[in-house]
Amino acid sequence: MSPQFTNIKCSAKSALAILAMLFMSACSAENTALENTLTENSTASQNSDTSLLTVAADSTSVIFETTAGNFTIELNAEKAPLTVANFLQYVESGFYNGTIFHRVIGNFMIQGGGFTAEMTKKSTRQPIINEADNGLTNDIGTIAMARTNVPHSATSQFFINVADNGSLNHSAKNSRGWGYAVFGQVTEGLSVIEAIKAVPTGRMAGHQNVPLEAVIIERVFLANK
Repeated sequence: MSPQFTNIKCSAKSALAILAMLFMSACSAENTALENTLTENSTASQNSDTSLLTVAADSTSVIFETTAGNFTIELNAEKAPLTVANFLQYVESGFYNGTIFHRVIGNFMIQGGGFTAEMTKKSTRQPIINEADNGLTNDIGTIAMARTNVPHSATSQFFINVADNGSLNHSAKNSRGWGYAVFGQVTEGLSVIEAIKAVPTGRMAGHQNVPLEAVIIERVFLANK
């Protein structure tokens, strides 16, 4: 093999090595940037929720005025401080006013807090940390945060249990076991919940179990105001 060919071969190997290093460096930088973005979003959300903890501690109950009647929820800020703070932010801003119970399953739960009567989904704040490991359980009359299959994805939507739903409780800190965070319970107006769970439902706007006649949340407000 000639010295010239050997030099060319060595140069080619060097070039490939340099390209590989550049590629790995670029991938590392991209991953670091992504991790930083996720961390910043998570921190911002936590800081925002933490700023509401004082409000949560001072406010124990909220009243729901709906087209099916009124009911009262006692919030548990001691066990679910971030969840209660997040919920109260939506309450104080009037976010829930005019939304509906858009998913009703009579032997399971009634869900609301995300759609208008026209089945338009409302824009929300950032997701919050899942506090389902707080010891509270999904029993009849409790309120919990709805979410996607991602454990820490709850925003505004909630559901009220109309059965003892032990399968929704926290069992492990993984995607299958995180559970759904309970943050309060119905203390007055449970008969209204019973009435809502019995309404006829059907398919609407691509969603199942939607009440055929809208059950509208006209207003949610602090009981001490």
